[in-house]
Amino acid sequence: MNRKILMLTLLMAMTPGLAAGASVYKWTDENGVTHFGDRQPTGANSEQVNVRSGTTSRSQSGQRQSAQEQLGELQEQQRSQEQRRQETAVEEARRKQREANCATARSNLDVLNSNARIRVEENGEMRYLAPDEIEEQRRRFREIMEENCGPEGSAPAQR
Repeated sequence: MNRKILMLTLLMAMTPGLAAGASVYKWTDENGVTHFGDRQPTGANSEQVNVRSGTTSRSQSGQRQSAQEQLGELQEQQRSQEQRRQETAVEEARRKQREANCATARSNLDVLNSNARIRVEENGEMRYLAPDEIEEQRRRFREIMEENCGPEGSAPAQR
């Protein structure tokens, strides 16, 4: 009698261990439905699921990445993030420069359009601009405004 109880107890103790040793696979079919099974499907990417921990491992790749490979990927991600930050900083500086150029050109054009006499210094001497010189300055400031006041990359507007 004791022998039967001992065998039954031993059998019951081993049963969960045998079940835990079995492999469980997880895969998604062409319709997007996730399936689980004890056999690896043919012709489909599957993951082996660790039933005790709930984690998966790719059965196609075979092994996990080494620490060196993980470090390489991390460094590559950091390099790409830094490059994006630098590109963003360059774009921000370019945008601020365009805004400053636009504001200066508008201000100068407003002064020219106010019919004021414009005095300039050349070679240490002061002189007034002639009407054709003022018109040339107007044209130049309009071009600067067309380049810098619109959205970046847009075609210059005709004024």
